[in-house]
Amino acid sequence: MKTCLFTVTFAGSWGQQRLSLEASLDEAAGLGFDGVEIMGKRPHLSPLDVSEDDCRRLADGLAERGLSCAAVAAYTNFTGGMGAAEVPFVEMQVAYVGALARRAAALGGDLVRIFTAYERDDAPVIDQWRRTVDAVRQCADRAGECGVTIGVQNHHDLGVDTKMLAELIHEVDRPNVIPMLDLWSVYLRGEDVAAAARAMAPRMRFTTAADYVVLPRSRARPGVSNYQAVEPPLVLAAAMGEGELPYATFFDALVEAGFDGWASYEMCWPTRDGGDLETLRGYCRRYLEFMKPWR
Repeated sequence: MKTCLFTVTFAGSWGQQRLSLEASLDEAAGLGFDGVEIMGKRPHLSPLDVSEDDCRRLADGLAERGLSCAAVAAYTNFTGGMGAAEVPFVEMQVAYVGALARRAAALGGDLVRIFTAYERDDAPVIDQWRRTVDAVRQCADRAGECGVTIGVQNHHDLGVDTKMLAELIHEVDRPNVIPMLDLWSVYLRGEDVAAAARAMAPRMRFTTAADYVVLPRSRARPGVSNYQAVEPPLVLAAAMGEGELPYATFFDALVEAGFDGWASYEMCWPTRDGGDLETLRGYCRRYLEFMKPWR
């Protein structure tokens, strides 16, 4: 496997230290990562701010730092805006993904990560499914024009289950659409970790890693001198290997099934040790140390 750092780690969105894209690249190189996954929105790489020519210059900067562009990460939700049918929300997102695909190519990369859709209560699920499948097809067709693959992460509701993710990719039916299976979702929902990894590995070339502690919640009930369980539990980011996610099982199963791609590290949730720069660096170093058996 090759290791990359997701620049969302330094986006400042969850109270952590906020760095520019250039400074984030410096951190990734200095820490010893092989590449970077670049966040495709502000404050890092928004098509509104960063042109394709800018990306070509950034590609030179990546090469000087000894880094590869492993992926550009798009942020999509294809059921967004269904309550306002007159507004072309899907078209906007397809155009956004297409713009990121062109920038990924200019950076020397060939992969754009997308999300699927959050399930809504105000529309039939099958309509949401068809809308999402069609949107992913459109993204793939535009990305394909510049030699870029679309990676679907199991993050949003439609396609979050491994079986559903496989079905969605089957229905999209594009050669440049691949799964980007993430252990976090698989574990929290109680799937068989090794089975999920083996099922997806043959088509995968990218996975995202972050460890977490899962904290059960309870609410006091004074009237019965007891406590009532509250669902779901609270999840906090922890240093790699100090949380509860069975990454050794997951990575072993991926490798045994033929995976030899990128393992991207992210901190995109409040960490139990705070968000100052030294803490983030320490978490990154811990990740690289943890990954030695598979790197």
